[in-house]
Amino acid sequence: MTTDTAEPMEAVGVAATADAGFLQRYGASIEYILIPGAALVGALAVFGAFVAVYGKNPLDLYFYMYYGAFGTWFSWQNTLTRAAPLILTALCTALPAQLGMVIIGGEGALLIGALSATSAALALQGAAPIIVQIAMVIAGVIGGGLWIALSGGLRQYRGVNETISSLLLVYIALAILNHLVEGPMRDPASLNKPSTREIGAANMIGTIPGTDVHWGLAFGLVASVAAYVLIYHTTFGFAARVAGGNVRAAKIVGLGVGRLIMTICFLAGGCAGLAGMIEVAAVQGRTNANLAAGYGFTGILVAFLARQNPLAIIPVAILLGGISASGGLLQRRLGLPDASVLVLQGIIFVFVLASDALYGRIGFLKGKS
Repeated sequence: MTTDTAEPMEAVGVAATADAGFLQRYGASIEYILIPGAALVGALAVFGAFVAVYGKNPLDLYFYMYYGAFGTWFSWQNTLTRAAPLILTALCTALPAQLGMVIIGGEGALLIGALSATSAALALQGAAPIIVQIAMVIAGVIGGGLWIALSGGLRQYRGVNETISSLLLVYIALAILNHLVEGPMRDPASLNKPSTREIGAANMIGTIPGTDVHWGLAFGLVASVAAYVLIYHTTFGFAARVAGGNVRAAKIVGLGVGRLIMTICFLAGGCAGLAGMIEVAAVQGRTNANLAAGYGFTGILVAFLARQNPLAIIPVAILLGGISASGGLLQRRLGLPDASVLVLQGIIFVFVLASDALYGRIGFLKGKS
């Protein structure tokens, strides 16, 4: 009797120890999924409550959001098309975050990248399409990269807060775009909506075979994977994360913090600049005010919700792209303003920031009872 009783008790003790060990090893990874997921669910619940106050059924809201984002093949393609620039602009925030920097100027880099790409295309009219497209990619990446590198330089060499400088640079980029589109670069034929001349149908980037999704999605996926490899599987990325954890320690061991900051900021801006180039070459066909669609600002939310992980950015960008794609359906079926999705994004952002205090404080994920 004594032996029989001891064996089950012993088995329970071993199982508890195993569970505790599992949670100690993987608790942090579970947190990165559980906490943002809970923040997203909480934001949807609050948004549903707001909708209910105005006499709409929250269940109808959630159904149409799902249907408008993922319910049909057309919805999926619309979602993926919107996710492409979000992936790239999210990298503009996620990469500098490895150095402890908060860059929120992806919208400005996107606009400058679009202007640079358009300028390259217009300057090479008559050249082979592949040459024009390559030139547009290079110009977009360099333009966006230098724009965010300016924030990095101000931080490193003048002590200017990069969050403030990158945000202010967005408005400077918008002013530059408006000046050029309405002035030196304006197409005389664009009467009601000022824009540049078209880059030419032959120079446009096509769609992925069998879909209506442009190749910008592939650009975003490749950029995310490359960013992940750079940050987590190279000595450069390790140095960046060390500097992000403790700048003084990084300087003591001889790491070139200034070089790291400038390189990371250039790469981050290059991603957003590439998003601008894609919007011109795959969607708009020219540069105009429609490019200031808020992709850069939504990319900030994507990066924060993904915890600055380049690979996690992909599914989060698809989710946020789906929410954005459902705005039109919510307007038609529920009579909500198309901008309702922007309100939801704001609520999600508040919940994500508030949930940041929970990391490392959930006892059962540490293997504690």
